[in-house]
Amino acid sequence: MKYLRLAIDLDGVVANFNAGWIRFYNRAFDADLTVDLVDDWDVIPRITHFSHMGQFWDWAADLDGSSLFRHLDTFPDAVPALEDLDRRGHHIAIVTSKPEFAVHDTYCWLGERRIPTTEVHITEDKPSVSADVFLDDAPHQLRRLRRYRPGSFEGWLWRITRNTFIDETRRRKRRPTVPLPDGDRSDLG
Repeated sequence: MKYLRLAIDLDGVVANFNAGWIRFYNRAFDADLTVDLVDDWDVIPRITHFSHMGQFWDWAADLDGSSLFRHLDTFPDAVPALEDLDRRGHHIAIVTSKPEFAVHDTYCWLGERRIPTTEVHITEDKPSVSADVFLDDAPHQLRRLRRYRPGSFEGWLWRITRNTFIDETRRRKRRPTVPLPDGDRSDLG
């Protein structure tokens, strides 16, 4: 059996983002929104009092001391399905994009829900993560994934450049530097 490297998005795939923000919104603003009102990707300013997404993200950054992303429920059976894939030997890489304020809460959320992964990528550049299968709900990400052609010369060159940069960054982190003491440095050449 061939084991697959699976790139799994969180919000809208594992985490029920729409039910989560609607639950908090209804409680905070005494509203009565339902998930079925979410009919496209940019609906929030249309169905809430927020005039633009920046206002929504400002609000979502601090709900009960943590960002919205710390409070999201998982979809039913999402975690058991990931556990089953993991047990079967597939490699699960979480590949998600988040606002900066949500990065810490995302790691906490993954641990608290015991999501079976040893690899997490928080990036807007999802095609940069190597995978056999991508599972994502964002239309703009799916278009980018479809356009990326790993078998092309450009894809090959891009991958080598990216991996070389990452390897060099990791190497530098492993080799700590120690500052030289102040004083005479004439013996250094």
